[in-house]
Order: sequence, then structure tokens, then C-alpha cells
Amino acid sequence: MGYARACSVALVGVEGVVVEVQADLEPGVAAFTLVGLPDKSLVESRDRVRAAVVNSGAEWPQKKLTVGLSPASVPKSGSGFDLAVACAVLGAAERLDPAAIADVVMIGELGLDGRVRPVRGVLPAVLAAAEAGYEYVVVPEQTAGEAALVPGISVLGVRSLRQLIAVLCDEPVPDESAEGRGRPDAMLAGLMVPGSLGAGLAPASARGEGHTPDLADVAGQLRPRRALEVAAAGGHHLLLSGPPGAGKTMLAERLSTVLPPLTRQESLEVTAVHSVAGILPPGEPLVSRAPYCAPHHSATMQSLVGGGNGMPRPGAVSLAHRGVLFLDEAPEFSGKALDALRQPLESGHVVVARAAGVVRLPARFLMVLAANPCPCGRHTLTGAGCECPPSVARRYQARLSGPLLDRVDLRVEVEPVDRADLLEQGGRGEPTAVVAARVREARARAAERLTGTPWTTNSEVPGHELRTRLLAAPGALAAAERDLERGLLTARGLDRVLRVAWTVADLRGAPRPEAHDIAVALELRTGIQRGAPMEPVEAGAL
Repeated sequence: MGYARACSVALVGVEGVVVEVQADLEPGVAAFTLVGLPDKSLVESRDRVRAAVVNSGAEWPQKKLTVGLSPASVPKSGSGFDLAVACAVLGAAERLDPAAIADVVMIGELGLDGRVRPVRGVLPAVLAAAEAGYEYVVVPEQTAGEAALVPGISVLGVRSLRQLIAVLCDEPVPDESAEGRGRPDAMLAGLMVPGSLGAGLAPASARGEGHTPDLADVAGQLRPRRALEVAAAGGHHLLLSGPPGAGKTMLAERLSTVLPPLTRQESLEVTAVHSVAGILPPGEPLVSRAPYCAPHHSATMQSLVGGGNGMPRPGAVSLAHRGVLFLDEAPEFSGKALDALRQPLESGHVVVARAAGVVRLPARFLMVLAANPCPCGRHTLTGAGCECPPSVARRYQARLSGPLLDRVDLRVEVEPVDRADLLEQGGRGEPTAVVAARVREARARAAERLTGTPWTTNSEVPGHELRTRLLAAPGALAAAERDLERGLLTARGLDRVLRVAWTVADLRGAPRPEAHDIAVALELRTGIQRGAPMEPVEAGAL
């Protein structure tokens, strides 16, 4: 009787669980039994592994073979267990030393010819292995760079099972030359979901001929540009409303370019989600820029917050983690889909419960809503010929529920661009580089102020802290208190006004919000113009 074990990782959402792959050989009729709650693709590994072992020059044991995946109560899915199953079988058959593979985590799919194919979710799988105390991991060669992002763990990238057997047995490693030069590598097909890239996961203008969206492309629009800067500096959600063609989509597409680069921890979080979802581009193992996700208005609730058959998969709110979620034509989204965003907007994560299990997915994003005033979009234009009755316009605007809008910090009307701004250079605003520099400085001030707390941006600070420890200047809240008494602000709205006021103060380098900052925050929050100048004001000018 022979016994050996290896290790692999089962992914539950974007979190990994280390699985022990045990192989047991007993005398009897040759058979291969796989137990431990496998799914269909994992059950089929019996045929893949047998063919891969034989085609790699090793002998398949002609005995009763039982392979168990422990813990058996955790659902296992995908083909990433193939490599661990093959090595466990070879260890039980004494082709490999069982002690050499007992504490090695192996992730990869096997082809019938013995080649090791890459799979999705390598980064979260290796992170789970490192947290469990494992020091060695074997992954497909194409994903070795992704696995190497995890510190404190040794990564071996292999191209075939034959190579891995040679390494484990201290034999000469065969040279597996890459095939198909001059055409796309078919081995990378398992890393990406077909159609995932270019489908709302990057600004449309950035997918053209290498043009990077720049704020200088936007003509006029001083107030919306200022709101965009405040949103980026503090992480505040934004609503852009106005007629078609005013520039709402252009502004939203340029928001991700204004956001500062991701920190190391944020990059690992975003890369893990994108790796599981199958949208991590080959050759780019680490996402360093804020993601941008713009789903179509026909998107279902499951595609927004996560779901699907079996274990839930990340939705748009998770793909936009640490980045921008842009909902164009927001009133056209279904009411259930929009209201499902309330919980992740507050908590920064989404909990999806299905029959197969409960998954917690990260979802701390900056939401931008774009909406027309009525179905035809010309309701606010004078002499534009809007034929929508007032009741129809009200019903259209009411599709964005009050509880959802109460979680939006900034509400800005985007007016049509006039001829002077559109055709003359005088209407061009500051480029992205200038605005991004101010945003980085404002975020640095906020991070320094919030040192020692679990928060890094103003939008994350609880209202209790803003009313007790992080106080505004004396008398600065008079206008906000009047709006609260009149019912123009809710208690949550007052907290969000304070957060925006701190961001406005950070942008101008002030130590705390003054009355001017509160006025700007109120104007951006309520949409009611109060005469507060939108251009940056120096601290010494007040």
C-alpha cells in the first residue's frame, strides 16, 4: 500500500483555503476514485491526470487509487488541482519522494500531453498558502510573476509535468521549448474570460489608439471639474446630471486618471480580484492604477454585486475596488440593481449569500452616476422642444431612490458647453497632471491627519469622529445646521457635508474647514447654488 500527499488551494470568492490532496494505492482492480466535494471540471481531472502522467514518461499505477481532497466540507471547483493530484499519485507510486511534496503547494491545470496550463486566481491562492505557513509553491510558468508578488514564499514556475518531476527527483531538467511562435500563446487562454477586457473595464477613449484621457480635453465645465477634483481627493461619490452631450461621460472617464497610484496593499487587493475574475491582462501581474468599470445599464443585480451559478463570482462593484464605478444612464438601471449598491457604498464590501455558500467580496469604490433630466434629455434646456410632461420627468428622476442619493456626497448640474468654450482655447481647463498633483497633496494631508486610525481618506471617517474629534472652525457649521433644521439635510447628509468640507480644506491646504469650505460642501451636496466660488481658494485668502 502506498500513500502520499500534496497541497493545493480552493478559492471561495477571492479568499483561498489550503486543501490537502491525498492519494492512496491499494491492491485490487485498477480504478480511480476522486472524493472531497469536487465539481464537474475537477471530476474530469481523473482522465487529464492519467493521460498527462503517461505522456510525461511516468508509469501509471495499475491498482485501486483513491484521491481525497481535505477538508471534504469545502466545495472545490476548477482545474487548478490537476498538478497536485498528479504529484500525489506519483508519490504514492514511489516515483516521487512523498516527503519532498508533502509541504509544497501546487497550482495548475494539466494538458493531456503533460503541459502545465495557467489558471485564474493564482495570487489569492498563493496569499492563502503564505498565510497558512507554507514556504514553497509550484505554479505554471506564465503565472510565476503573479505568484512572486507574495513576499516570503519561494515560487517555482514550470512548463510541464516532466520538468516538475525532474526538479523533485534531482534529475536533469528537460528543455520544453515554447510552441507556436509568431501567434498568440494558446496557454494563456485559461487566464482570461472571453470578452472581459474592453467590455466596460477601461475608459472607451483609452482603448483607442493609445490616447490617454486628459482633463484638458474637457471644454469649460468649471463646476463639474471642481467636483471631480473633490471626489478624487476625498473618495466621495458623485452624481452628474444634465442634458445629453454636455460632457458627463468625458468627465467620468477622466476621474480614474486623477486618482493617485495604488499602494502596494491596494494593488494586491485589486490584482487578487481581477485574477479571480479572469480580467488580469497577461504580462501585467500587478495592477498599479485605479481600475475603471462602466457596466451597461442592462446589467443585472448579480452582475453588479456578484453572483452566478455555484460559488458567487465578483461583480462590477468588486472589479471597481479601489477605483471608479461609472453608471452611465443611471435611471435606466433596474431599481433592484441600484438599491443593491446601498450596502457596499457604506461598508466597503459586499456579502453574497447563495445555496453553495456565503462569500465576502471587497467593494470599496468611488461611484459616479450620470443621469439625464428626463427620457428625452432636454427638460432643462430652454427652447429645446422637450415634450415630456412634468409627471414623466418626475417619475424618471425618481428612479434614483432617495436612500441611494443620500449616499452620494456630490451632486452637480452639467450645463451645455457654449460656443466660446468649445471652439476657443480659452475654455480649456487644467490638464490631468496638475489636478492629480493637487489630489495627491490633499490625500497626503488627510492621511497624515488620520495617522493611527483605520481610515485613510475623508470619505471613510465616521460622523462621530467628525463631530467630536475632528472639529471645524467655530461658527463654520451655521449654514449646515440651518439646512438640517429645515429638513434639507439628513443626519447622514450632515456627516457627508463635513467629510466634503474637510476635503475642500485639504485641497487648499487649510488646517481645518472654515465657513467657505462648508458653503462649498453644501452647494456640492444639495445642488443649490449659494454663491460659493468653485475655484481653489488659498488658505491665507480667507
